[in-house]
Amino acid sequence: MSQEIILQSLASGLLIGLIYALVAIGLTMVFGVMDIVNFSHGEFLMFGMYSSFWMYSLYALDPMFTLPLTALMLFALGVMVYRLVISKVVNAPMVSQLFTTFGLMLLFRGLAQFFWKPDFRTVHQSVVSGHLKLGAFQIGLPQVVAGAGAIVVTVALYLFLTRTRAGAALEATAADKEAARLMGIDSQKMFALAWGIGAACAGVAGALLSTFFPIFPEVGANFILIAFVVVNLGGFGSVMGALIAGIVVGLVEVMGGLLVGPQYKMAIVLTLFLLVLFVRPQGLMGRAS
Repeated sequence: MSQEIILQSLASGLLIGLIYALVAIGLTMVFGVMDIVNFSHGEFLMFGMYSSFWMYSLYALDPMFTLPLTALMLFALGVMVYRLVISKVVNAPMVSQLFTTFGLMLLFRGLAQFFWKPDFRTVHQSVVSGHLKLGAFQIGLPQVVAGAGAIVVTVALYLFLTRTRAGAALEATAADKEAARLMGIDSQKMFALAWGIGAACAGVAGALLSTFFPIFPEVGANFILIAFVVVNLGGFGSVMGALIAGIVVGLVEVMGGLLVGPQYKMAIVLTLFLLVLFVRPQGLMGRAS
């Protein structure tokens, strides 16, 4: 096996790992603040992809230019979903919460199939279309831009959580909801903010993916399982843990497919995940209980 193939595979694994991380960061935000597993998170990514596609198809607006609008729309959708649905089950048993988010997943997927049909759609030409040559091999420019965007969003979110009052309030709510309430922090506002940020991250990931990945109602299912693996591997509630775990998963998936066989790449990822959980159940950067 040539060195060029190995290097290109490593680069591909790194870039797809960054996308996995961006999807997982929104998921880990919601769990870290609220202790709720959001099965509908992949559908927020799907809505972000469709938002980018329809603005491109109807108004000839490139997904890269409409990305901020997509993020805002998904943030608003996340807050609305929390206010209308999730707030009703915040204090309910975990089983009720799981069925609620699972029901939302089925509802959103069904709505997408009803309004947009199960057809595969693509953004045929974007400002990031083409390839980037790096020495003896080349990488798709959309993947490079998506990876860079994932890094920017992750760093921005980390700085928001560690350098702002709202971020500190989110962290305090995640650490101890009752103590945060006694300090005057409105937990309902923090929960809504967490859902909005989580949905916005998924929307950004969807906008970036729309430039090179097919768009269809079940597209979220392709990423949500990996996102759960990344969140567990990195540590529930850890933004930087999700970034590191996403890169690890992307590299293991691509290199496992190259060295062992593409049909075994998911099995290899899940095996690594189980091994890490045996050694460190709280994940790479999670807090020990």
